[in-house]
Amino acid sequence: MMSCLVIDDERLVRELLEDNIRQIPYLRLAGSCKNALEAAEFLQRDQVDLLFLDIRMPRISGLQLLQSLQTPPLVILVTAYEQYALEGFNLNVVDYLLKPFAFDRFLKACNRAHDLLKLRGRGVAGGVEEFFVHVEYTLVKVVVADIDYVEGLKDYIRIHLASAPRPVLTRMSMKSIEEKLPAAAFIRTHKSYLVATRRITAIKRDFVCLGPVEIPIGEAYKRNIDQIVNPGSSR
Repeated sequence: MMSCLVIDDERLVRELLEDNIRQIPYLRLAGSCKNALEAAEFLQRDQVDLLFLDIRMPRISGLQLLQSLQTPPLVILVTAYEQYALEGFNLNVVDYLLKPFAFDRFLKACNRAHDLLKLRGRGVAGGVEEFFVHVEYTLVKVVVADIDYVEGLKDYIRIHLASAPRPVLTRMSMKSIEEKLPAAAFIRTHKSYLVATRRITAIKRDFVCLGPVEIPIGEAYKRNIDQIVNPGSSR
């Protein structure tokens, strides 16, 4: 169960967020604040797992509040101003909801936060929850909880993300990315595929399914699949 705090100066937005939170079984509404000062006081008394944080508020902005927290919880930004997205992601927020947003988009953001919290609880790769990769002449951040699967292409890999329509293409070996990712959360199904186990929705004879996407199972990796089906069996 993830405890949540809503912070927004618009009453109708607070009520919408509160109602959405109540509809998701793994979320618990811990409180609701109409400005950053109220939220700062709340967070001095109580800890929460996730903030739904507006950016533009009177006196102290959401980003100023976030920067003031020594050990901030997970954060989903909720705002009507798209230009703040980059600054928010520089502060390692989980996701960015642009008002007005539909429930399915809200749920997707919450699922990312839930996955990330679970990975934190497993001590992901010595605490690594995100990393940077080279894409042409740019360093691009990849959030571990956002990875669906990794596809090997000779000297390159494609990192397929839940939040992006196009994969991240970077020069890296499958061995290197496998060592970077938490062994408890990813499984090798094929010499060219590494899959997030939490994304697997079905298993066929020669494929694992991530919704409509089918990932091949190599003969040498079938024992890994058996380990998912029968967790107590030895490799």
